[in-house]
Amino acid sequence: MSKPILIVGGGPAGLAAAHSFATVGKKAVIVEKEDRLGGAPILSGYAKLVPSGEWASDAIGGMVTRVEQAANVDVETGATVTGFDGTPGNFTAELSNGKKFEAEAAILCSGFTHFDSVNKPEWGFGTFEDVVTTTQVEQMISSGQGVRCPSDGRKPERVAILLCVGSRDRQIGREWCSKICCTVSANMAMEIREELPNCHVYIYYMDIRTFGLYETKYYWQSQEEFKVKYIKARIAEVTSDGDKLIVKGEDTLVKRPITIPFDMVVHAIGMDPNVDNPSIAETFGIDLEQHGFIDVANRYGAMGETSRPGVYVAGAATGPETIDDSIAQGHGTAMAVLSGLGEISKSA
Repeated sequence: MSKPILIVGGGPAGLAAAHSFATVGKKAVIVEKEDRLGGAPILSGYAKLVPSGEWASDAIGGMVTRVEQAANVDVETGATVTGFDGTPGNFTAELSNGKKFEAEAAILCSGFTHFDSVNKPEWGFGTFEDVVTTTQVEQMISSGQGVRCPSDGRKPERVAILLCVGSRDRQIGREWCSKICCTVSANMAMEIREELPNCHVYIYYMDIRTFGLYETKYYWQSQEEFKVKYIKARIAEVTSDGDKLIVKGEDTLVKRPITIPFDMVVHAIGMDPNVDNPSIAETFGIDLEQHGFIDVANRYGAMGETSRPGVYVAGAATGPETIDDSIAQGHGTAMAVLSGLGEISKSA
């Protein structure tokens, strides 16, 4: 068989899968709806990655360069898959740019969508200019301009980071934990303190979930070395007194109301299902799980199998995921695809 593997999405998982195929001489076609590869780390201007500390532009940018230079990987940017028919080893894919080709299998690496904080209006986003998201702060850091209040460009002296914005919130239909926000926020707090030593940084949390080995490097280090202050609280609203932003809520440890002024408030936004998932599911004939992420059919069989044979999935398309684990899933799913095609060849 000499037909390529279709990879939908050019983020960390898709890049990893493409690289795996390239190293074994297998053809692949990456279809990316945006005008360049890299996914959220590149398109959203991430700064230093957790846990490596490497700049996203270097780490993920290097993956992009490696794939773009691979002779047996075809990159189709600014395009989507509009049709996908056939059976494993013998699919036909149609793209929005008019291209049509045969493929042996497909891997959906379509990622996620950042939660839109306008869906949490009581916390000030869209009302007050100095209420921003973690993605916006990442962009400030990666651009080299440093952390500044958008309203007037001043260096903030007090910053609040509010966790679980668009996560673990049944009232707005977001019941899931977005997995990485606590760690990213702790890392961001340390970056702010490193750049602005006189800035006081507070993290408001329901629970801290710096899972695995991240506890020491981020949760404890941020407190003990960088003096980041953690407040276990339920936030009621973010308002303004005309000069400062006011965070109002309840300290749930001591059971009393708290009202603290800040120069900047940062929403630690969660990971939503890709807004395109309904159309992706229809095009590829696969199931979504109850929250709208792509459903994994069998987690104890071949890696990344979906409800349709020959169609696989990897990375944050299946739910909130770290960049490192998305990359690992991209490589692992590529191996599962090759293994599955080997079984087809034996039975043919």
